[in-house]
Amino acid sequence: MSGAIAPGQIGPKVYEAWRATLLGRITEAIEQHLIFELMGELHNARVLDVGCGDGALVCAAASRGADATGLDPDPAMLAAARMRARGAHVQAAFVDGRIEQIPFGDASFDIVVAVTVLCFLADASGAVREMARVLRPGGRLVLGELGRWSFWAMMRRVRGWLGAATWKAARFRTADELRTLAESAGLSVTVIRGAVFYPPVGELARILAPLDPWLGRVTTFGATFVALQTVAPGDRHVRQPLAGGR
Repeated sequence: MSGAIAPGQIGPKVYEAWRATLLGRITEAIEQHLIFELMGELHNARVLDVGCGDGALVCAAASRGADATGLDPDPAMLAAARMRARGAHVQAAFVDGRIEQIPFGDASFDIVVAVTVLCFLADASGAVREMARVLRPGGRLVLGELGRWSFWAMMRRVRGWLGAATWKAARFRTADELRTLAESAGLSVTVIRGAVFYPPVGELARILAPLDPWLGRVTTFGATFVALQTVAPGDRHVRQPLAGGR
C-alpha cells in the first residue's frame, strides 16, 4: 500500500523488496497507522479496499475483525493477496475489478479505502463518486494520496520528465484538491492528515519518523502522503467517534 510504489507498474515481488528495506518498513508503518486511525472501529464492519495490491491492508483489517474485501485488476496482485490471507490465517475476499466500475451494489460497505489510486486515474472525480456509491449512509471513505509539495514528489516529477511513463502520467494533489474531489461527490471531509515528511533516505526516516504524527496534525505541506477521512450523507452515526479533525 505504500505511496512509494505505483500500482500497476510492478508485481508483488517489488512490494516485498520495498518492505524489506529500512525506508520501506518505516514508511509502510506510518502510512498504515494513519489509514487505520482514519478508518476507525473495524469490528464487524464491511470494508472495501479499492486497488488493494497484494492485500496487506485487507489482511490487517480482517485481523481487526472486519469483513474485508479487496478489489484489484491485476491477477498477480490478487494471487499474492490470497496467499497473504492464507498465511495470516484470516478470512478475506479478493475480487477482480476496477475502481471506475466497482462490481458491488449501492450502499454495500461501511468503510471504503483507496490508497495511492486516484493519482494514476484519468477520471479521479468519477472514481470518488463510484466509491461513494457503494458506501452506506453515514459510512466512511478514507483516501490516502501522494502529496503535491514534497521532496518525493519532486523526484517523481523529474523521473517523469526523464521518460518514466508512470510518473509522467501521475497527478499529485494538495489536501485542498482532495477535499474538493470528496465534496464534489457529496461527502463531508472530517479529518485531513499529512505523513512522511522525511526525504527518501532510510537513516533519515529512522531519525525523523517520531516527528511525523505531530507534523501531520499541524500541516500537510511537505507531506509525501496526504490522507482524508470523509463521511457519506445520511445517518451520521458511526460505531466509534471519528478521529479528531480540522
